[in-house]
Amino acid sequence: MNAGITPLWISIKTSLLATFITFFLGIGTAYIVANYKGKWRGLIDSIFTLPLVLPPTVLGFFLLLICGKNGTVGKLFALMGKNIIFTWSATVIAATVVAFPMMYRSARSAFEQIDTNLIAAAKTLGLSNWKIFYKIAIPLAWPGIIGGVVLSFARSLGEFGATMMIAGNIPGKTQTMPLAIYFKVQAMDYKGAMGWVAIIVAISVAMILILNKWSDKQQEIVGKRG
Repeated sequence: MNAGITPLWISIKTSLLATFITFFLGIGTAYIVANYKGKWRGLIDSIFTLPLVLPPTVLGFFLLLICGKNGTVGKLFALMGKNIIFTWSATVIAATVVAFPMMYRSARSAFEQIDTNLIAAAKTLGLSNWKIFYKIAIPLAWPGIIGGVVLSFARSLGEFGATMMIAGNIPGKTQTMPLAIYFKVQAMDYKGAMGWVAIIVAISVAMILILNKWSDKQQEIVGKRG
């Protein structure tokens, strides 16, 4: 592959995989929290939302501690003869962690808006919790879930700070578009930086248009049903 476009390829495949992971983790976690009424709900929700408000460098520092050679995750991979830090896997981990709250909060809000009478009716009909989840909750929350997918992809695409901390800036390996922009500016190559900025802006605008189009379509469907 042309070395000049590798940041684009690395960013796209990183964002796609991170979005794929957050899709399942975010939906599952959101459904559990949305239906949990215990006293620890606020604390649990805060923990899952924390990556959204933490400075990226702070988040990257925590990931470095966890995934480094002395960290819990790092030691597990060391047993398999693998290292995470400064690898492409590290870019995926960073992107997944920062994108997770977007998927989690969007899905949780969507699940909380479901009419509880529908869930109660499904239980009286003998449906298991699993069937209620994927046959009723998921379809009803689908518009919010799609919104979370788009936001997660956009957030992972623009990730910089945490990626820099645990993956570094290795051309052809871990250098994403945001990293390429930063180091182009550092090298006073504003023309090169502008090229990557234009690509990210174009992708971001496309994501927003897709999200708006989806929202309009869902409103049309709801309007016809009404």
